[in-house]
Amino acid sequence: MEDKQKNYSKELLGKTIVSKSGKKFGEVGDLIFEVGSGELIHLLLRNPTSYTEKLELERAKDNSILIPFSAVIATGDFLVVAEEDII
Repeated sequence: MEDKQKNYSKELLGKTIVSKSGKKFGEVGDLIFEVGSGELIHLLLRNPTSYTEKLELERAKDNSILIPFSAVIATGDFLVVAEEDII
């Protein structure tokens, strides 16, 4: 079971993040987990779009943009997020 989760996590890296309305946010650059439980907490955004830069989203210490994993509503070729859950 653990290997399936590892492979799934790796499959998220590099995927494009879009909103339900089709607005592009950028790509998944890294994943941030809760150390104790292994729960996926945030997606670290890579190559943020100009649209995303204008939003007041949560940021990591290095100023990179964080997307809460709880906002993800669908995965496939893209990760679809509920924009209202992150703004």
